[in-house]
Parts: sequence; C-alpha cells; structure tokens
Amino acid sequence: MAKKQHNWPRIILQWGSLAALVLFLSGLASKLFGTEPADPEALCPMGGLQAFATFLVRGSLPCSMSSAQILMGLALAAAVILFSKLFCAYLCPVGTIEDLLIRLRKLLGIRTEGPKAGSWGDAVLRIFKYVLLFIVFYSTVGASELFCKQFDPYYAAATGFKGEIVLWMAVVSVALVVIGGLFIKRFWCRYICPLGAASNTLKFWLPLVGIGLVWWLLGTLGVQLAWWWLLGAVCLLGWALEVFKRDSRLQMLHVVKEDSLCTHCGLCNKACPYAIDLSARSGRITSVDCTLCGECVCACNTGALAIGPAQKAGCKKWLRWLPALIAVVLVALGLLFRNSFELPTIDEKWDVPEGVELQTVKIENLKSVKCYGSSMAFKARMEGVRGVHGVKTFVGSHTVVISYDPAKTTAEKIQEEVFVPSHFRVWSPDPAKLPELKILTIRTEKMYDKLDLNYLGLQFRQTGKGIFGVESEYNCPLIVRVYASPNEELDEAFFKEIVNKKVLQMPVHGGGVKETPVDFEFVRLEKGEGRIGIDEYLHRMFDPFTAEFSGRYPSGDTTAVRKRTEVYEGQPQFIYEIANQNYEKPIIKRGLPFLSNHLSKEEGVIGVYLTLNKALVPCIQIRFAAPMTADRIWELLNLPKWTITYSKDDVREEDPRMKFDAPGVCFPM
Repeated sequence: MAKKQHNWPRIILQWGSLAALVLFLSGLASKLFGTEPADPEALCPMGGLQAFATFLVRGSLPCSMSSAQILMGLALAAAVILFSKLFCAYLCPVGTIEDLLIRLRKLLGIRTEGPKAGSWGDAVLRIFKYVLLFIVFYSTVGASELFCKQFDPYYAAATGFKGEIVLWMAVVSVALVVIGGLFIKRFWCRYICPLGAASNTLKFWLPLVGIGLVWWLLGTLGVQLAWWWLLGAVCLLGWALEVFKRDSRLQMLHVVKEDSLCTHCGLCNKACPYAIDLSARSGRITSVDCTLCGECVCACNTGALAIGPAQKAGCKKWLRWLPALIAVVLVALGLLFRNSFELPTIDEKWDVPEGVELQTVKIENLKSVKCYGSSMAFKARMEGVRGVHGVKTFVGSHTVVISYDPAKTTAEKIQEEVFVPSHFRVWSPDPAKLPELKILTIRTEKMYDKLDLNYLGLQFRQTGKGIFGVESEYNCPLIVRVYASPNEELDEAFFKEIVNKKVLQMPVHGGGVKETPVDFEFVRLEKGEGRIGIDEYLHRMFDPFTAEFSGRYPSGDTTAVRKRTEVYEGQPQFIYEIANQNYEKPIIKRGLPFLSNHLSKEEGVIGVYLTLNKALVPCIQIRFAAPMTADRIWELLNLPKWTITYSKDDVREEDPRMKFDAPGVCFPM
C-alpha cells in the first residue's frame, strides 16, 4: 500500500504565508530590507469586503482602508465564486493554526469529533458565524470603523494585543481558536469565523444574486428597505443553504472521486480538516465546507480522488497544484493592480446652491489626510470656508478634491485655507554660543501639508549644516524661513539640491532605512537676510501646553462649578517646576494630557503647563495652592498607577505616561 503523499502545495503556501507575516510584523523585514513597518490589515480580505460594503452603502471607506484591501477582498470573492475557499485552505494564518491544532489533537490522543455534519447540533453552532457576520458588517458600515479588529484573533496576535481591540473579545476569540480547535476540527472556521460565513454564502452566488434583485425590485416599486434588511436576508439565506442544502455545484473546480477505485478505507475522511464524509459520496465533492485543500487527495492510497473540473477522476496529478497556483495568481493580481484605481474615503457635499456649477481644485501630498477620521476632520474644516460645498479624499495618495462655487471663492483662496503654517526645529542652538541667528527666505511649491515642513527640516538635518529651524508662511510660492548660524554659508544651489530631493531617507531604530516619498519643488532663494535674537527664536519654535482645571474647591466651598484660577484667587499660589530639554520632543509631549488628567482630580492643583523657563529650557510647571504641597505633587508624579478619566463612567488605572528622575523646584507664583 502506497504511503501518504506530502501535500506540498499547501505546506509551501501555508508556511510561506506564515513566515512572511512573522518577518514583516516582527519588524525583521524593516531591519533587513529597510521597508516601512507592516500594517497587520494591509492585505486583509475581510477588511476589504467590509470596506467595499461601506463604500456601496455610504459612499465612503472606513478607517485607512484603500484599494489594496478592497482588491484583496474582491480577489477572495472571485476565488470562492469561481473555484472554492482558497484563502481558507492556503493563506489564512488562523486556518494554519487550526491545522496545527489538528496535529496536536493526535499527539494528545484527543478523539472527540464534535457534532456530526448535518446534525441539529451542527446546524445550531453554524448560526453563530452568521450572527457575527451580520454584527461585523452592520457595525462597520454604521461607524466606518472595522468592527472585526475588536475581536479578530489574527489582528490581536499580530499587534501583541496592543491594537484597536476590545481585550475581553480578543481573549475570548483566541481561546475559542485554541480550545475549540483541540476538541473539534477547525472549530473556529466551521462555527465562528465571519469570513467563513461570507465565503460559504458566496459559494451560493446564484441565490445571492436573486435575493439582491428582489431587494432592488422592491425599491423600484416604492418599498424602501434599509440596507441592513438586505444584509440580514443574505446572512439568513447563507445559513439556511449551508445547513439544509450543504452542496454547491456552481464552482469550476472540485475534488472528484472515481468510485471504482475507492476501497472505502476512510483515510480521506480522517484527513479532511472539516470531517467531510467523502467515502459516502461519489463523483464531484460539492460540500459547502470543501476548500480544495487537497488533504484527502494526498491521503488516498488508490488514486480514487483528484482535483479537477471533470465529473470523474482520472485528472492529471499536477492539477492538485492548481488551487494553490490560482490563490497565488489572484493575490499577485491584487497586488499588481492595487494602485491602478482609488476609491474616495469620503465624498461629501453640502448646501449646494441651485443652478450653480461647482468647480474643483485638487491638492496632493496632504499626508495628514490618512484615514476616515482625518478625512472627516478635514471636511469639518472645509465646511467653515466660504464658497466650499464638497470634499472628496483619497487617503492612499493623500489627495483631496474640493468642490467650490467660483462666484464666491477661488482655487488660490482655498489652497490658502488648506495650508497650515508650521515650524520645525532642526537642532537646538546653544544660547551661550549663538546670541542670534540669521534668517534666509526660500520659496517652494507642493508643500501644503503640515508634515511637509518636518520632512524638509529632516532633509536639512542630514546635511550637517548649521541650520537650526524652519518656519512656513502661506504665499504663492510658499514662504519658508530658514534659521541658520550667522557663519554658515548657504547658497541657492544648496537649497535647490535639498528641496528637490524626491525621497527622505531616515535611519530606523535597530537598523535599516525608512524611505518617505516627497515631491517638493524649489523656486528661488530671496535676496537679503535678517537677524533674530536667540531668545525670540526659541520662543517662536516652542509649542507650549496649557491645561487649567475647574470643578474642585477648597474644603467647605459649596459654590457652583468655577475655574480654579477664580476659586484660589487671592490665596498664596506656587509653581512646581521640573526642567528637561527633552520635554519638547513629540514622543514625550504626548504624555502631557494624561499627566494633567491625572493631577486634575487633586484639590489645590490649578493647572499644568509646558513652557520655557528663564534659562530657556523646556519645563513642566504645576500651579497649585493649599492644601496641595510640593512633596505631594512629587508623590503623585511617581505613583505606580495614574488615574485617568476618559468619561464619567470610564475611569481607569493606567501605567504612568511620563517618568521623572529628580524632584523639581518650588517657588511662589
């Protein structure tokens, strides 16, 4: 009797996909190849299907979804409709883990098989994935945020349980994958996975088209049903067909069986990850659970099973590679064409005057427009601009298209409204050595985003020249002031070379280089130069932080809520100051809102500030009055847990967001 063959197509793809995920998500790829850190959702087909559904219903895309995810979702749908659930068989990391659990079952001697396919227990358990499918799509379309991220076991593991998850949901999901998979073959895939539910429903694509036509016809007849009625009908239909029909004959490829060669040994049944009873079937294996994984074909000792389009076996042996090759080709096509089109993340219009033909202005390289949330924030800004009546954003290319009334505004005025003046410190000058700096002015184009000046400043930093800061002011062309050492010789050729660079190359922590495309254009260097005192320069480059509190009174005060600056007016007040040159770094400044939130609950604390002290050093200043003391403030700063209030009903004990090495100084205000 021949030995069982190794299922090389599946082994290569499953382990190759898993290795690639580990390589990119662990950051090894960034270190080895200098690539950007991988996004766990970058090629997620489930996210793509949700994004496409959201676009169809709302005309917008959720989160940072782009054409790449949508194409992966459509590639999965095409694979299921034409062939089978190839993603589940060859590419899904959760499916790979479930297959490893099947091996572990054998090692542990666990023999339980769970509900038999077609039993009432099996039918009831299959409901759960369709309920979850409805919840996922309903929640995603409603909120424009991928709901599946909150519980997806793959996403939770890929982010180290630090992504946009709901912890208890993620823990339950991972437990269901592991514990369920130990006792029932592919428990997650068969009974919980919403992508499995979507794939099984797509296998019955003809009835699916029929129910869509019915919904459309009702709409044309005046029966307007909300989109979620269609979603509910699709989920219910999918479950009913999976449970009661169980067979789908609409695909082009199947496992096919030659009855005359079958000895009914049962090896194929044992090998099937979904426990399909192949020995009781003949001809084409049309079970809705079949993924064309090929495990049964490799287990068969008599050659009775093969993969192919024919009604009978006898297909060429190489055809068992066909499903894996199709999966690779579809993924490759998705990657190849992901930049060939881009759907708008939002496409909104408001208060359009009757009879007015709107014009549009296209603005590129707005890197701050990078997701649904930032797109809506940009739209909110534009709603306050006179003459603007619409915004369309494309987060993949960081592009916006703004619709406006030419009788009320112009493209130039809109560009000015879009522009955000900013500054960036390249280096920190020593006030003792440089009492003043010189100011050079250059003119540039294609720098509308607030991040663009940062990128230009980083380009200057890499030159090693005595350039300490840059500042932008809107004009056409854009005004960029360069603050440099009075002794540094900088000419037009130097600025042209740096500004016109197309790629910013930044070293990555741990090794490698991160490349960021830029597309700035140098116009000219203005004649003449100015001077600025170092004190004025440092204050101009500094971004202060202010948080003053209300609602907490001295003991015995029962008056209405007031600002604490008013409550403690007339009482002795003090400043507790901790100075550190690093406090102006963005990564540290992110902790200031949490620090102020933590301290705001304490009686006597009036406000928290980030400012420059008399020595021009960044410092945190905490303003307070009795009963608060300096010693108590130092104690509060170093508590092992900070109390953070997110809302009235959401108060959490969290790790401190800032660390303090030495006590500060206290002085009267």
